[in-house]
Amino acid sequence: MDALNILLIDDEEAFVTTLQERLEMRGFAARVALDGQSGLDLIAQDPPDVVVLDLRMPGMSGLETLRRIRGTWPGLPVIMLSGHGSDQDFETCLNLGAARYHKKPLDIEDLLESIRTVTQGHAPGR
Repeated sequence: MDALNILLIDDEEAFVTTLQERLEMRGFAARVALDGQSGLDLIAQDPPDVVVLDLRMPGMSGLETLRRIRGTWPGLPVIMLSGHGSDQDFETCLNLGAARYHKKPLDIEDLLESIRTVTQGHAPGR
C-alpha cells in the first residue's frame, strides 16, 4: 500500500520542515508549501490525500486558502492548525469545511489520529 500523501501549508519554515520529517519517519509522504498560493499550486499539480493548513499566514490566510480548496476540491480533507486561534476561528474553520482543528504546540499523535480518521476510505495517491 502506498503512503498517504500529505501537503503541509505553513509559513513557519522550521516548524513545518520538522513536522514533515516526523511524518516521513512514520511512513507518510509529505510535501511543504510556505504560503497559501504555493499550496494551491501543489494541490493542482498533484492532489494530496489530506492537507494540514496553518490558520494565520501572511498574504493569503489559512481561511482564504481553505475557502479556495473547498471551491475547487470540495472532497479534499483539510486539517487546520493554529497557534493563536480563538473559539470563533475554530467555528469558522469547521463551518468552511475543515475536517479537524488543532492548536499549536501540536501533539504529533493527535495529528496522526486526525489524519487517519479523515483519510479513511480515501485511496492513497489518487
